[in-house]
This record gives sequence, structure tokens and C-alpha cells, in this order.
Amino acid sequence: MTERISSVDTLDVRFPTSRHRDGSDAMNPFPDYSAAYVVLRTTAGAEGHGLVFTVGRGTELAVAAVRSLAPMVVGQPVDELIADPGELSRRLVGDSQIRWLGPAKGVVHMAAGGLVNAVWDLAARRAGKPLWKLLADLTPEQLVGQVDFRYLRDALTEDEALALLRTAAPGRAERERILLAEGYPAYTTTPGWLGYDDEKLARLCREAVDAGYDLIKLKVGGDLTDDVRRLGIARQAVGPKVRIAVDANQIWGVPDAIGWMRELRRFDPYWIEEPTSPDDVLGHAAIRRALAPVKVATGEHVHNAVVFKQLLQAAAVDVVQIDACRVAGVNENLAVLLLAAKFGVPVCPHAGGVGLCELVQHLAMFDFVAVSGSTEDRAIEYVDHLHEHFVDPVRISGGRYRAPTVPGMSAEIVAETLTAYRFPDGPQWADGAADRTTEPATTAEIA
Repeated sequence: MTERISSVDTLDVRFPTSRHRDGSDAMNPFPDYSAAYVVLRTTAGAEGHGLVFTVGRGTELAVAAVRSLAPMVVGQPVDELIADPGELSRRLVGDSQIRWLGPAKGVVHMAAGGLVNAVWDLAARRAGKPLWKLLADLTPEQLVGQVDFRYLRDALTEDEALALLRTAAPGRAERERILLAEGYPAYTTTPGWLGYDDEKLARLCREAVDAGYDLIKLKVGGDLTDDVRRLGIARQAVGPKVRIAVDANQIWGVPDAIGWMRELRRFDPYWIEEPTSPDDVLGHAAIRRALAPVKVATGEHVHNAVVFKQLLQAAAVDVVQIDACRVAGVNENLAVLLLAAKFGVPVCPHAGGVGLCELVQHLAMFDFVAVSGSTEDRAIEYVDHLHEHFVDPVRISGGRYRAPTVPGMSAEIVAETLTAYRFPDGPQWADGAADRTTEPATTAEIA
């Protein structure tokens, strides 16, 4: 009997990170890291796990979007799905009725990504490989077949992508050996949240250096005087050789970004991340020209591969930051990795949050083994939050991610966590148990 997808379960899972202002930045002062958690189940009892990352209110919208898309997956033959997840990706993103709500952007696009990632998790489990290894073992032709080039061919054609992948192919085995032996470089944002006091900032900066990190990131954009003080504290704590990146989380317009960063130049910032609206390609280009040699990094809120294409075509970014849960999952991120390789721009994935470190490590490691072939000027973001809630959490040592070896995409959340942090009726939320510091819940959240 043909094995099929029997159900799609979706849960609203939220963590009260606002209590200690973990994750706080200029745009998100009191985030509660959350996820619309997705579990595909098959008629043979197999599972695939994915998620849509959020920061609290609105998670119910992501859950609803996944449920709206689920009928396009339920009943599908498992062998066909895992043999060609790209077909599902194109079907979900291209559906004529769903597409009207985007197109290819926003909560529906992210929900499609949650489902696509769950299919890849299922495929990797079936193959008995971690996702990075499953992807790295595909032929160049198979990888190119997973990418929708419709809107990309003016920047990257199928033949160019094949050439990139074929060039990288002879060194795959050696790079895989290096990855397993040495891991992948990491940088940390753990010291940098705006809600932390000066003593905690200095202590966490010193601890990051002691742990082996040579790049840390601080949030900026709340108050210029505070930013000058905080960067001074951080620079004194880590010394002149450790790189300090800064992240404005889209808080500025273009002139404000340029003026503010000129005041912070004295602290030798390595990059400014999300200096303005993620949709403003020309604004990023203007900021980059004005602030060079300070690098411009962006990507965690870029809607789709088309905007990444334009950022690269306009020479608007020095660092591409993919996010495993922002665009429509693994397939669209493959397109972004290929675009970045074509333009010679390093990829430093955005992570942190709920499960973002767990998921995106696979994409960066695949990129090293099979696409770019390099870790130069590259690092995956790391934040020491919430990893204990995952069955296969990230492993960090000496400032480096250690390659996962467990089959799948590392997306599975432990059952006890799903019970405890289910919103709004889990024990961590019921009757105000979370001691939240955010604004009061809306009627929709309580209902």
C-alpha cells in the first residue's frame, strides 16, 4: 500500500523570553520567541518536522496559514514528495488563490516554508542522513532541479548554477572531512540585546571571547548616546582584535542610518545589519556607498529570492544573511545560496530565536561542502537560547558549530516542551504563569 501524508499537525508554541528581555532590540523590545510548529505524519507512522518562527503575537496567523496550506500536502504519496520537494515548493508558492495574498511574501510564504522544511526533514530521516549531508550528496543536476529560476534568470541561469556546483564537486569529500573534524565558524549575539544592563553586557562580551568567538554582535538603534556607551564598553571588554558587528533591526531611514553609523565608526564596527527597510534595495546601496569600509549585511527579513537577487545586482550588500524560516524553505534558500555564490558575496546566516540555529546550520554547512566551498568571512549566528527544547540541539565548541549527525533537519521539539509552552493553555502561559512583561494579551490571543 502506498505510504501517504496522513495529517499535518500545527501547534502555537511560545516562550516567555520577554521576562529577561532576551532577544530585545530596537524594533522588538519585549519579544516572546515563538513558533508555529509543524509535524507531518504518514500512514506508516513516520514524521517530518518544521516550524515558522515568530516573536509572540501573530503566531496564531502563522498557524492558520499552515492549516490553510495543509490540504495541498495531506494525501500526497511520500515517495513522490521526498523525491522532489521542489515540485511541492512550486505548487505551494504558485497556487493561484494563495498567491493572491503575497505573492511570495509574508505569513503565507513563511507557512509554505514550514511545510517544505518538514518535507525535507522527512526526506533526511528516511535517508538516514542529517539534512546538510542529504543535500551535499545530491548531484549538481538534482540540486538545480530543486530551484525555481523563473524570476532569477537575468542574474543566474540553470547553466551558470550547474557550472558553480560542478566546479565545487571535486572537493566535496575533503570539505566534508574538514567540516566533521573542525566544525563551522560561529558568531554570537548573546551579549548584545538592548535590554541588558552595562555589567551584563561587559560580562557576556568577555565570556564570548573566552569561549572562542572572534565576532560578536550588538543591537543598536534605540538611543545614540546609549549606543556610544555600550559599544565603548564592548570594545573595552573584547579588545581591538575581536570584530564587533551591529544590528539596527530596520529601525532607521536611509539618512538616519548613515548619520548614526558615522557616530559609531570610532568603535570599528565590522558590519551594520538591517540598517533600513528590508525592501529598500536602493537604500541599502546608498548606505553601503556612504559607510564603506563598514560592511552592510541583511537578509533575515528579505521576503524572497527576487529581493536577494536585486540586492546583489545593485551591489547593496557585503554579507547575505539567509534565514531558514523566512523565505519558502530549503528550496528558495538553495536559490539564494547559488545567487550569493555567483556574485561572490559571503553568506552569514541569521539564527537565534526558536530553532533557527538548529535549522540554518544545515544550509550553511551544505553551502561549504557543495556550493561556495569556503568558510572565509563566513559564520553562523549563535544565541544561547532555548536549545534545550530540541531533540537534536546545536553543539558549539571553541566558537564553532559542530556538524549534526542525527538524521533530519534538527527541527523536532521535545514532547514535554510542546505541552508546557503551548499557547494559550499550556502551564507556562495559563493563569499568567509566564509573568509576562509585554503589553496585555489581545482578545484574539485569549480566545
